[in-house]
Amino acid sequence: MNFENSNSRRNFLKNAGGISIGMAGFSAVAGNVSPENEDRKTPGKLFTTEFSGIKDRIERVKIATLGMQRYDWEQGVVAQAFLEMGELDLAISLARGAILRQEKGRFSVLKGNGPISDCSSIGEVVLFAARQTGDPIFQKGADEMLEVIKTTNHKTSDGIIYHTQEPQKGLWSDFTYMLPPFLAAAGLFQEAMKQIAGYRKYLYNEKDELYSHMWDDDKKLLNRADYWGVGNGWSAAGMTRVLKMLPDSMTEERKLLIGYIRDVIDGCLKYLRPDGMFHNVINKSETFPEVNLSQMLCYSIFRGVASGYLDDSYLKPAGIMRKAANDQVDKLGYVHNVCGLPNFDRPYFAPEGQAFCLLMETAADDLATVKK
Repeated sequence: MNFENSNSRRNFLKNAGGISIGMAGFSAVAGNVSPENEDRKTPGKLFTTEFSGIKDRIERVKIATLGMQRYDWEQGVVAQAFLEMGELDLAISLARGAILRQEKGRFSVLKGNGPISDCSSIGEVVLFAARQTGDPIFQKGADEMLEVIKTTNHKTSDGIIYHTQEPQKGLWSDFTYMLPPFLAAAGLFQEAMKQIAGYRKYLYNEKDELYSHMWDDDKKLLNRADYWGVGNGWSAAGMTRVLKMLPDSMTEERKLLIGYIRDVIDGCLKYLRPDGMFHNVINKSETFPEVNLSQMLCYSIFRGVASGYLDDSYLKPAGIMRKAANDQVDKLGYVHNVCGLPNFDRPYFAPEGQAFCLLMETAADDLATVKK
């Protein structure tokens, strides 16, 4: 999608009349606001009635998302959601907010919390803001963040940057969404691929087709071998973003990355529950069910089918997952039962759960446009 030249997401959210999006047996229809819902046009009345359709639900999710406090990676994924939706003013505003809290080159630092990877998560949006506005503050900020990445010694002996903040030497499956897309957006495609392949080397289990959550490079072992669902979702969605930016001329790299994306999606889908959710640790039924992995996989699948590297057979489970996620949205716009803040050890709420609801629906709409 060419964000500079497209207003399709903005039109979808703000100007839609009757839009029908059917996906693998699930249909969501946005109609005109009914007379009994006219009062929501009055400020402060949006949340007093039930949804009138998909447009209304997404608008409420967006507003709830804006109201949530955010750390660095949360600022990044929310900004990315607004960028892909076509909510460009909001995306640029969040990029500027990240620069206002830029310290020693790192975006979005709050009270000293500034791991290189998470701080990089908003990088693609910052680069977009630089192009869109011409304001030098954005390019300067991006250049300073890239310099941190290029010069850091906080990495493994084979050059893979740690996900955790100095001095901890940890590789986490979250990383693939945070830093490689910024590298790709900056044109550093080979480095993005190197980092993705490095994380696969340390965390990916070929037999189970899933990523363990954490590697401790001091102890040279998996200190959390569990297949954390959202960590696998971060991996799938991050690689999906990088693939979209890789030049067509990088034939072998694209083929490799498509294989990586398909591997982790297939590994996850083996554990899809009948209700469209996953257990927090994917293969451990004693852990709580949650719906953010469902949203993350929907996003990755819809993008893959739209681009032609995943076939339509993936749309059946995606339809089940999408319905499960939408069923969790309350009338205030909050997505319930995602792996939740602050410690991601319970089913609750989280900015990333909000963002991936928006990303999922944006990808679904893009796919519906392709399929017309």
